[in-house]
This record gives sequence, C-alpha cells and structure tokens, in this order.
Amino acid sequence: MTDAGPPLVLTAVGLILWLAVDASLAGISIQTIGIILTLVGVAWLLIELVQSRAVPARRRATVVREEPVVRERDVY
Repeated sequence: MTDAGPPLVLTAVGLILWLAVDASLAGISIQTIGIILTLVGVAWLLIELVQSRAVPARRRATVVREEPVVRERDVY
C-alpha cells in the first residue's frame, strides 16, 4: 500500500465527529461534517488500494547497459 496514512486519519476524524460529538456551529451539524469526512476518507483509501494494486502490473523491467561513453569532437 502506497500511502494509507492520510485517508485513515481522515476517516478516524470523521468517525469521531460523527459518533462522539453532539454539537452544531451556526446551524451546521458537526455530525454531517463527520459523515462527509468519513465517506471522503473511505473513498480515498479505496483509490489508494486500487492504485497500489495497478502499479506493479504497469512496471517494466529496467535494462542497464554498462558501456563507455565516447564523445567525438567535430573539428572544422
């Protein structure tokens, strides 16, 4: 898995806001923000998983050739 940390943190913060906080700010529900953050975190994590599975299939073998570099000067 390439980088699962940020989506997991976002999902955890979203779940905490959704399930543990019972407040509202100027008519905005904290629970609604928690649900949105949770859904975005889960979607982000799924995208990371799909990308990490697809990358090894696209990799190609790297060929390294050890040849001396010879540069010739053009003399006019």
